[in-house]
Amino acid sequence: MTVREIAPDVFCLGPSGHTRTDVYFVRSGSSWVLVDTGWAKDAPRIEQAAQTLFGSLPAAILLTHVHPDHSGSAARLARVWDCPVYLHPAELPIARGEFAAMVRTAGPLDRWVVLPIMRALGKRRREAILAKSSLGAHAFDPRDGVPGLPDWECVPTPGHTPGHVSYFRPRDRVLLSGDALVTVRIGAIHGALLPRPGLSGPPWYTTWNRVAARESAEKLARLGPRVLAPGHGQPMTGDALAQMARSRPSQYGSRSFRLYSLPFGSRGNSSR
Repeated sequence: MTVREIAPDVFCLGPSGHTRTDVYFVRSGSSWVLVDTGWAKDAPRIEQAAQTLFGSLPAAILLTHVHPDHSGSAARLARVWDCPVYLHPAELPIARGEFAAMVRTAGPLDRWVVLPIMRALGKRRREAILAKSSLGAHAFDPRDGVPGLPDWECVPTPGHTPGHVSYFRPRDRVLLSGDALVTVRIGAIHGALLPRPGLSGPPWYTTWNRVAARESAEKLARLGPRVLAPGHGQPMTGDALAQMARSRPSQYGSRSFRLYSLPFGSRGNSSR
């Protein structure tokens, strides 16, 4: 898989695999950061792309949230590159492997499958597994700017997880949206089994708070992004993004997002 530039100094590796997962390399001045890290198996591919693009180590790894398809390679890459991993403070308990936090922030799939399995393992074995998967991550305050990216803003977009964030560059309205807004229709289980293009919020079955997720997706649409770089699906630009928003209203569970009515790519309607 090749890495490609989707906006000035923003490079995408993906979408890859059945989940159509993306990771992003963002240059700022003489340094760069990685935004999200894919699955655990993606680390070698990410390392190779980074070497091809930059030939240098990153200033940081930024996570939109702590789910295994976004943070899976973070621990390994942070060790190899000797760089910090940053995330929103509300994600830190999950990153530390706190089982109580998993229970508090569980989505439907967690409640139906993951938590019963974890409880069946017993406390000692469960704690050993969680300790092994713990990230040595650092929390940052979104109001203080984005570590390693002084020309970007952090936009809190809770819902999929309590501390989900997106990253926005105001000067040209490039948006790295994580799972708050994606371009593959994974809002229903049949969409996950057979992914198709379409503007969508995060899948309800892995989402902590569906109402907050819907509000976050609408918040991002109101930014009027000219480039949408999602956590899953193809990055979209300009007219293609507006057309997708108009023609493919996504279903979020049983309720329509109706994102097609929001101002994608419209400078006059942007809140910036």
